[in-house]
Amino acid sequence: MPLSTINNTKPLPFAVSLGEPAGIGPETILKAWMDRADHNLPDFFVVGSERVLAETARKLGLEIPLQPLSSLEDVGAAFPDALPVLDLGLTDEFTFGTPSTATAALTIGAIEKSVELIFEGKAAGLVTAPIQKSVLYEAGFSCPGHTEYLAELCQKQASAPHTPVLMPVMMLVSDHLRVVPLTIHMAITDVVKAITPELIRRTSEIINTALIQDFGLDHPRIAVAGLNPHAGEDGAMGTEEQRIITPALDLLRAQGMNIRGPLPADTLFHEAARATYDAALCMYHDQALIPIKTLDFDGGVNVTIGLPIIRTSPDHGTALDIAGKNLASANSMINALKQAQKIYTNRTRKNV
Repeated sequence: MPLSTINNTKPLPFAVSLGEPAGIGPETILKAWMDRADHNLPDFFVVGSERVLAETARKLGLEIPLQPLSSLEDVGAAFPDALPVLDLGLTDEFTFGTPSTATAALTIGAIEKSVELIFEGKAAGLVTAPIQKSVLYEAGFSCPGHTEYLAELCQKQASAPHTPVLMPVMMLVSDHLRVVPLTIHMAITDVVKAITPELIRRTSEIINTALIQDFGLDHPRIAVAGLNPHAGEDGAMGTEEQRIITPALDLLRAQGMNIRGPLPADTLFHEAARATYDAALCMYHDQALIPIKTLDFDGGVNVTIGLPIIRTSPDHGTALDIAGKNLASANSMINALKQAQKIYTNRTRKNV
């Protein structure tokens, strides 16, 4: 794992990939740096384009000094007074609110370079600004999404013989709730076919490991939502709970995991219920994301678990409609940086 190369005498900075230049990612990065002292943020540097950041700051009326990097060893000295930038020297002509395939290489290159630096032991982890996948697809990007691409990059970096195939899992985190969707970006009509005992088992094991390794919990508690109303009502409203979910959870419990369910989703997220578990596994996208976005719309963080690197991201998209208008909140970017630092601390503690 990349953490094995960490020099414990000097904290490593975090890499922040630029994301879609035409979106609000650069704005949230700049605003996060402005609030670095108020939130005690870890040192970080941006991988991407100095020009994009400078133009964004000018458009927003923000006076933010930028420090081009010739060496990552300069990040710590520069960070208190200027935002360090590792410029990739790629095409960076952009228009606020209008993404273009012309900057696709910059967006993808920032992700690739960040992962490379982590595996080289030069960065503690990665915080990703949001990308515009539709434009990347037009430019020939073939991965289903951001997370899958990170898994592919990590798999290549860790290409030792017999390396297990990585299975990245999306966990949404806030001060109120941690939640994981078992199935993510798929139509509801496809969800039932995608839910299998093996997927439940592997996902639950990754959640359990992350709660110990990344969140510092010695005895994690996982709650699992049912698929159907009232968790199937003993088969009256669907049999997936009886046929698929319960057998998978019985096996995990027999292996010693503290996991409950399947539980009715409509009673799983009130305050008293949330106090009984450390993370909730839900069966589909909206079942997981509606409660966390209702509880903390601006502050939620996307944490990718199941990877050998630390990766967090704001829990929002490119918001092209408000790009360049000085309307974007940096709360989620700030929380993503803070969460990355917490995970780094927990992982290094476990490796001492």
